[in-house]
Amino acid sequence: MKKNEKYDVIVVGGGHAGCEAAHASGTIGSKTLLISQNLETIARMSCNPAMGGVAKGQILREIDALGGGSGIITDKSSIQFRMLNKSKGPAMWSPRAQCDRKIFEKEWRKLLESNVNIDFCQGTVENIIVEENIVKGVKTKMGVSIYSKSVILCNGTFLNGIIHLGKENYKGGRSGEAPAEGITKQLINLGFENGRMKTGTPPRLDGRTINYSVMEKQLGDKNIGSFSYTNIKKIEVNKPCYITHTSKEVHSILKRGFKDSPMFQGRIKGVGPRYCPSIEDKIERFSEKNKHQLFVEPEGLETIETYLNGFSTSLPEDIQLKALRKINGLERVKIFRAGYAIEYDYFPPTQLKHTLETKLIKNLFFCGQINGTTGYEEAAAQGLICGINASLNIKNKKEFILNRNQAYIGVLIDDLITKGTEEPYRMFTSRAEYRLLLRQDNADDRLTEIGYNIGLASKERLLELKIKKKKISNLIEFVSKQSISPKEVNGMLVEKGSAKIKQKTKIKSIVTRPHVGIYDLIKCSKNLTNYIEENKLNQIIIEQVEIQIKYGGYLIKEKNLAEKINKLEKIRIPKGIDYSKLHSISSEAKEKLENIKPVTIGQASRISGVSPSDINILLIYTGR
Repeated sequence: MKKNEKYDVIVVGGGHAGCEAAHASGTIGSKTLLISQNLETIARMSCNPAMGGVAKGQILREIDALGGGSGIITDKSSIQFRMLNKSKGPAMWSPRAQCDRKIFEKEWRKLLESNVNIDFCQGTVENIIVEENIVKGVKTKMGVSIYSKSVILCNGTFLNGIIHLGKENYKGGRSGEAPAEGITKQLINLGFENGRMKTGTPPRLDGRTINYSVMEKQLGDKNIGSFSYTNIKKIEVNKPCYITHTSKEVHSILKRGFKDSPMFQGRIKGVGPRYCPSIEDKIERFSEKNKHQLFVEPEGLETIETYLNGFSTSLPEDIQLKALRKINGLERVKIFRAGYAIEYDYFPPTQLKHTLETKLIKNLFFCGQINGTTGYEEAAAQGLICGINASLNIKNKKEFILNRNQAYIGVLIDDLITKGTEEPYRMFTSRAEYRLLLRQDNADDRLTEIGYNIGLASKERLLELKIKKKKISNLIEFVSKQSISPKEVNGMLVEKGSAKIKQKTKIKSIVTRPHVGIYDLIKCSKNLTNYIEENKLNQIIIEQVEIQIKYGGYLIKEKNLAEKINKLEKIRIPKGIDYSKLHSISSEAKEKLENIKPVTIGQASRISGVSPSDINILLIYTGR
């Protein structure tokens, strides 16, 4: 950071949201300052050392397709890769990678430091500088004022963070790190609503004291996949994870600690994540279950430290250890770091625009856990959108918004600002109504050209996409014209439980059958084999073609539906509309509409408490 230098964008916080925000704004060309309390902990994986998973993998692919960094960094640090839900339809396939925590941090640092538009500053931001409802910069704990055209707050769990462990609690944004104080009070004084949320983490274990031989071994996919659409050199490692379970005895020991539990004794006021509850919460809520599944996961290649996924807790450390030693394979286990819970401030995201700019303060953006979300991927996606829009905003360029039919990221942000959240929000495939269109395999097709036009995705990415699309198109054309004989294919069809053919049939027609794929036909058709080898077609191309052929009819129907519904997104609601004067609209709808201030009829239709009849009144009001 240079003295008296004014920045385009200041990013406060160096977590997953902050890294993507800084990377995006710097890549687009904005002079960016990344401020972190500790520059040694940039991109720290505070909880599970893994990226992706159900719906989260789709988000990560979208970030990469737009030109973000998380997919590339994940591939460089991945020590195990799995494609989840392969037994289901392609809309449900979700990539997940176990990462080396230290490599992940190192690679993010390298990526950010290689960007000449990004400066770094170690310090704590206590206040933002606001003049006439426009943000002008930040002020640090040391009293230094740094000025900028935009500010992005990515404070994670640091805003008035309190760590709970048994009866003990102390201020902290993460174990061993101080909280950020001052910002919450200022934001409240500026007119923002706030609340408290909670998250937690499990104990870290000494891998030398774990008996893996009695646990279920879980390897990654043999063919190691990737998140990034670029050709990244990956670590050729398939490090195993292991599965074990709690038991009645374990539950009994944990229950003895409930009297000292900050969650059950009312010391924790914040709301925790519904879909990632603590082990004590699982026992309490699902008392009929005698056991719960636990995943024993490595923290990296060169450490014995091990993560116990599924055992988040804030119970006293002695109780944690007693319970752990009754788990199969953990009878002699030693704890490196005890599990703990953390409470922190958040600001209901209904106070934001779709760009993630606040409605109250111009050029001020919120992303990550400050918006009530949980998860690295959700945070990174918001950071990317903030970084893009902060840069476009100061250049007076058109705002960047992804619709629900364009990306999971669009679903995430629309859910947050339209519906809000009263518990830590995480993404699921069920939240996306167009999930067949928003598959993990086609994120580049959906978003890379958009990312290139913004100035984030490279020209090389765009050229690669064009080549890929051409190969897909050519293969579809080939199998549509090329026939296969009964002699070649009937043996395979019988094995697959599919009806024989009586005459030569187009390969495409065979591919449409259930349980029959292109790889099955490669074994039967020399012409198909030769075509694939001559054109050097990889698994990605073949998989894309198979999906497009098998699900072609469904894809067309979903696209048509999306287009119909999207018409409502194009009908804008006049700014400054006085809902109190629309007498035919219900009182609840008036209150919700006034609070959220939807931009379009489509957004208004998704607000809880706004009925179809209310929407019809709005349509009449807008002249439709």
